[in-house]
Formats: sequence, structure tokens, C-alpha cells
Amino acid sequence: MKHAPLTIMNGLVVTPGTAPAKGALRIEDDRIVAVGDTAAQPGDTVVDARGALIAPGLVDLGVFAIDKPAFHFGGITRAALMPDQSPPLDRPSAVRYAAQSGKPDLWVHPLAAATRGLEGKELAEIAMMRDAGAKAVATGRAWIGDSGVMLRLLRYASMLGMTVITHAEDAGITGHAVATAGEMATRLGLPSAPREAEAVAVARDIALAEMAGAALHIRQVTTKPALDLIRAAKVRGLPVTAGVTPAHFMLSDTALADFRTFCRLSPPLRQEDDRKAVITAIGDGTIDVIASGHDPRGPEDKRLPFADAEPGMAGAETLLPLTMTLVRDEVIDIARAFDLLAANPARLLGVDAGVLRVGAQADIALVDADRPWIVDSNKMAAAAGNTPFDRQPVQGRVLGLFKGGVRVG
Repeated sequence: MKHAPLTIMNGLVVTPGTAPAKGALRIEDDRIVAVGDTAAQPGDTVVDARGALIAPGLVDLGVFAIDKPAFHFGGITRAALMPDQSPPLDRPSAVRYAAQSGKPDLWVHPLAAATRGLEGKELAEIAMMRDAGAKAVATGRAWIGDSGVMLRLLRYASMLGMTVITHAEDAGITGHAVATAGEMATRLGLPSAPREAEAVAVARDIALAEMAGAALHIRQVTTKPALDLIRAAKVRGLPVTAGVTPAHFMLSDTALADFRTFCRLSPPLRQEDDRKAVITAIGDGTIDVIASGHDPRGPEDKRLPFADAEPGMAGAETLLPLTMTLVRDEVIDIARAFDLLAANPARLLGVDAGVLRVGAQADIALVDADRPWIVDSNKMAAAAGNTPFDRQPVQGRVLGLFKGGVRVG
């Protein structure tokens, strides 16, 4: 179905590397045809942004559930789906189905399971899943402990031109830990593991990726020793990228007090010096992606003793406003925020999105960066409201969302 051309005017256009500038955006069919100093043509549908940011729709890298109302609320137009589904995304048919599941108003980019059943033993049919629509390969919630399997995976993915997305915790060290070793875990009597479990996993995966000549994305890097390893790998020119979710730059393990299961995450919350190290790494470019890790969990998973509760948080609705706290704290500017939330994840997935430029698909969010609101777990659009940020005041709200030039929120 064809739509009239669309012009979004009177906004601040967000483009890479520069401060948002007054301007407009014009769209024909599903593509951007003019950015900046442009005007509506006769017959255009006109939207007045009223001074709001005209920004790229967010590309959320690594969600565990497709939760369209929550994504639209949060300004997300594309989401990379983790392979940890039931059954796992380890077959071309499952990938093909997932790739069609959100269209037309949300594009799902499935991540192929690295191994059959995500068991870390036998490589899955990665080339066939790529042909079925998989945009990258992921180890899922777990780290592949067998270095031989991981090396074969990296070599194969490199040959296919796909990035490997890994979870960085050495399971031999973490065991059944649910917290980071330290004063808080000791006081609460929780099974814990040292933060070095992350650095050990990162060091091995970087070494293997260098051997294989493969692109490696470590989905959540949350400790200073591991961030130092990423920083050093980048200095050496290796194609290694890193991500994080807002919980690990907003919260430390003091949030576990009172055994709050909404703060039961994987990897677990770290100590304050690690939280500060994450913020530094976002500011200096060591971290490339901020993602929601969206994982809605109902009472059956969360209303349990802390050590028995499932990890995960509903993050899609709070991704943008929590990232905007870094802008207000002058850690990053607005252009860099949208690099982290849109341009970089799109580039990593190899999809033509995340940047407002002529010829790109018109995935656009209108954002009031200063609009205040209060997170309320009982009123979230998500399938479940398991957020550690319940009752927290935040700023930054999506006023309108367009997927392929069609309004969806």
C-alpha cells in the first residue's frame, strides 16, 4: 500500500558526529529523500515535530522476547532477537519464522544459535541460517567453554562474514553464582563469583578471535578488568566491539539489598568501581552499543528466593531515557547516544538503518529528550514489568515513531 509522501518539520535533526540542528526530513514511499534544509511539497502529509529531536529509530541488539508495545513505546524499530527461544534459533526454519514475526511495524533480526541447542558442543547450520535471515551468530545466555568449538565457530563465522556475539562469563568460575563476590553478596549470603570470571572469558575470546580473524562482539562488558582488555584489543586494531545494558551503568550491587529479585541479572550487578568504569568506557568509546537486554519475566520467575529467581529485566521502555542520563551528566553528547543506540548496532548487524541520511529506510523517532516521567512497573507496556527502576523519575520520551515512513507509535 502506497502512502502520501511525509515531511517531518520544525525539529532538531540528529545526525552522526554533530549537534542536533534545526531542520526537517522528507520521506517518499519508505525512504528518506531529503534531510535538513527541506520543505513539504504539495500533497505531503506534514508532521510538526514542535522542536523535538528527529532521530533514527533505535536498533536494540540482543532482546530475549519480541514485545512490540514495549518496543514502540521505547522508540525501537528493529530488534536483534537472541537465539535463546523455545525451541532455540538453531534451524533455518526457526530463523525464517522469527525474521517475519514483527513486520511490517517492527523488524526482527534473528541471531543464529552458535551451537545446536545452545549446548556449546556442536556447531549449528550457520550458513543456512544466514541465508534464512540471521544477521549474526550468538552463543546465547551462556559462554562456550570448549575453546576448540569456539575457535571453529569464529573461523566459520569469519568465512561467512558474520559477527559472533558472545556472553562473557567463564562458567567454570561462576558455577551457580547469582551475585558478584564482595561485601554485599557476603552480607546477604548469596552464592557469588569473582568479577574476574568475566575478564577470563573476554581474554580467551579475544585471543581466539584474533587467531581466526573474526569480528567479535561481547554483548555485556561490566567490569574494569574486562573493559581494559577490550580497550587494548581496539588499540591493536582488532575488530572487537562491546556492549552493555543501562543496569550496569546505573546500578551497583548495593541494589540487591532486601533481596530485590528485579535486580537479579546476568551478568550480576557489580561493585561501584566497576559501574564507574563502565561509564568511563562509554565516554571514551570502548563500549560501542547500549542495548536493553529486554527479558520480561512474570511473577512465576521473579517471586522466588533470590538465588532461585530467573535473571533478566524488562528494558525496552527505559533504554532511551536511561541512556539520556549520560547526556545530561555530560558523559556523551546526543549524537553519540544515538550511535550507541542505533548506528553502531545496525552496522554490527549489517543492516541499512540507524542513521538519518538520503536513501536510508525511514525508521524515525520523535523524541522529547527532557520530558519527565516516572517508571511504573504496574503500567509498563511490556509483557511483564520486571524493572529494577520501578518508581524512578527519568527524562526522555518518544512522542512519535515511524517504521518505513508509516506511523506506528
